[in-house]
Amino acid sequence: MKTPRKIRIYIGIVMLILFVSFPFLNDMKQFIMIPEKIVTFADQQAIQLPTPSSVLTLEENEQVDLDENKLSPQSKGSSQLVYTAADVPVKKVDVEVLKDTKVIPGGQSVGVKLQTTGALVVGHHLINKDKKKEDSPAEEANIQVGDVIVEMNGSNIKQMKDVKPIIKKAGKNNKPIHVKLKRGKEVIDTNINPILDKRNKTYQIGLYIRDAAAGIGTISFYEEDTGKYGALGHTISDANTKKPLEINNGKIVNSTVTSIEKGNEGIPGEKQAKFSMDDQSLGNITKNTPFGIYGKLKPENLVENNQKPLPVALPGEVKEGPAQILTVLEGDEVQKFDIEIVNSVRQNHPGTKGMVIKVTDKQLLEKTGGIVQGMSGSPIIQDGKLAGAVTHVFVNDPTSGYGVHVQWMLEEADILEKETSEQKAS
Repeated sequence: MKTPRKIRIYIGIVMLILFVSFPFLNDMKQFIMIPEKIVTFADQQAIQLPTPSSVLTLEENEQVDLDENKLSPQSKGSSQLVYTAADVPVKKVDVEVLKDTKVIPGGQSVGVKLQTTGALVVGHHLINKDKKKEDSPAEEANIQVGDVIVEMNGSNIKQMKDVKPIIKKAGKNNKPIHVKLKRGKEVIDTNINPILDKRNKTYQIGLYIRDAAAGIGTISFYEEDTGKYGALGHTISDANTKKPLEINNGKIVNSTVTSIEKGNEGIPGEKQAKFSMDDQSLGNITKNTPFGIYGKLKPENLVENNQKPLPVALPGEVKEGPAQILTVLEGDEVQKFDIEIVNSVRQNHPGTKGMVIKVTDKQLLEKTGGIVQGMSGSPIIQDGKLAGAVTHVFVNDPTSGYGVHVQWMLEEADILEKETSEQKAS
């Protein structure tokens, strides 16, 4: 057991350490606040940098200027700041200046159709070999739900209709089919023997397959000059397998919202909309990524939303506080509604859940209960800048959900240049 004298000595030592270090606590706090990387646009205002008691130097370049600890972006490119103490480098900060970027926020409701690459396996079924026996050749060949059939007997499979003639021919010739599958990033070869189903007299392999998916979503933004766009803010997955669809192509068309199924705790709401894929194409779909769908659209065919090009807010600029979203509740009219950004993650690398948002608009809450399915992609605007897009609703609290920072969507849309691994290493 420690004596009171020893305790007093320990307390005295701690107090002495605190007394000696107190003048440096503010510097330490400033030092901790120094980011690993600063990303900004060439047209942005000067950035005030944390200023602990150290010397701040900048590599000679044309991208940024440094004046009294204020960083002024000048032109697109990369640089590096160095904090030094007693001529010893103590902290390096990468600086990335992006090209001036403005895009038009969307909010329009669209119908979406994706054509998969190959035939997606969504289930198995048994085939009647005779009165007593049933079998599924596909299961015996270890073809799994979620696999994508890309080739059969050397022929590329682009649609479901490509499969049936190959099965019929192989069955009549009593020969196995050589199948090439994609399972994630892995390519698998297997053989499968068609069986004559005694009930309908057709050769089958015991698979349910699909080659397309359709639904509705919301345009997040588009670039007026190029037509490049982003929508949804999240990947489109197959309803059965829950896996992202690997697409061959796709298209979007204008859609009309007919009604809203209001969300409640534990039950997400949903927009009901009508559209026809026979309607005039609004644009194509070339990418289905964790950050949404992308391609090029024809701005002249898009429903007018009276929005002008806006600058972009990078993840570090988005703050907790009021914001707005653009979305459609009825017909094709894009409206603006109030939300609150509850939390924003200062992301230096792409991430799908960059923001937590909460609907505060009374009209929107009364009509929808908050965030509903079909609202994904609705642009988030804060302080006159496009900050991101709505992506998910919290099932247990439909007034709240996630948003994605728009920088990652702009990179997927090829409007902003992605930072490659080679660039990171240089």
